[in-house]
Amino acid sequence: MQELLETLAGWSAEGQPAGRAVVVRTFGSAPRPEGAVLIRADDGRIAGSVSGGCVEGAAAGEIERARADGHSRVIRYGISDEEAWDVGLACGGTIDVLIEPAVAAVAMAAARDRGIAIATILPPDAPAAEFGRHEPGDGARSDPPIAIRADGTLEGSLGSAAHDATLVNTAREALLRGTSRTVEIGGRQVFIEAFPTKPRLVIVGAVEVARSLAVYAKELGYEIVVVDGRASFATPERFPPDRVDRLVVGWPDEVADEIGLGPDDAVAVLTHDVKFDEPAIVAALRRGCRYVGAVGSKKTQGDRRDRLRAAGVSDVELARLRGPVGLDLGGRNPAETALAIIAEVVAERYGGSGIPLHERARAVTASGPVAAG
Repeated sequence: MQELLETLAGWSAEGQPAGRAVVVRTFGSAPRPEGAVLIRADDGRIAGSVSGGCVEGAAAGEIERARADGHSRVIRYGISDEEAWDVGLACGGTIDVLIEPAVAAVAMAAARDRGIAIATILPPDAPAAEFGRHEPGDGARSDPPIAIRADGTLEGSLGSAAHDATLVNTAREALLRGTSRTVEIGGRQVFIEAFPTKPRLVIVGAVEVARSLAVYAKELGYEIVVVDGRASFATPERFPPDRVDRLVVGWPDEVADEIGLGPDDAVAVLTHDVKFDEPAIVAALRRGCRYVGAVGSKKTQGDRRDRLRAAGVSDVELARLRGPVGLDLGGRNPAETALAIIAEVVAERYGGSGIPLHERARAVTASGPVAAG
């Protein structure tokens, strides 16, 4: 939705209102994920996509219908439709698409600061979560959307404290992962559309691995902060402004407040230096950072954990520390190590599968250790 705001603003300036279609559920090899959006202006112009081309025309027609009757409805498109190429997915997937007569509420939410989710109650005749053919109904006028902020505050209600609590927990998880989804709460289907804060990667240690890691993370849309107490390492020549968003010279634990280190951050500690890495690990764990990883061999990790326990770090906190950092990709050079690290950061964010090096390290023998860094 974010990428369509400029288009919407232009249409609005021309006096052209618009409706939208948004993917709320997928089955099989659907080409676009939940949250993919198509908008249609009253003069017939469209922007965005819900299927990569397969059902755009049909969805645009449904938006026109919704603009006429003021009803929202959910349409299921799939290969089971008789005219697969015209109103179905030739790729074989199936998608549920919410058609809405207006986009003002979600557009305003998307235009705000990130860190907000919008919950839309789907019409009663929306297709169920189970896969199967569905004949669309007449839809219904939409209930007011509910806004859920990352701190758990609500603007609106499902009408029950218990249901609201479930909604908040689900929305916060969606914001953490940066993905939209449809869930059932209190017998109603609710589409939760996530507009998360931009993911941020804090790299402690302006070493060679950090240079490649910054490139990969930037390409994936992360905000990049590099921290190092050594001014000779943390230089704009090594980390130019087009590669990192912020370059900080200072002790990691001392600059935590300055950079606003917190739960939305992933932290990769790459220094190989006790006086830098351990204070950084403590600060990241204590501030609840979503991902905390540190380089070092199996022995280094064991010695580090002993020192951290002695410094008052609990076993619960230590269980969140990834070390050796990164997924087991088998590579050893700096760029390959950086790739293993960003792969683990991404896997953690989306709940993906993979074999972290810190887990494989438990099984390897002394003759064949595997460690990033």
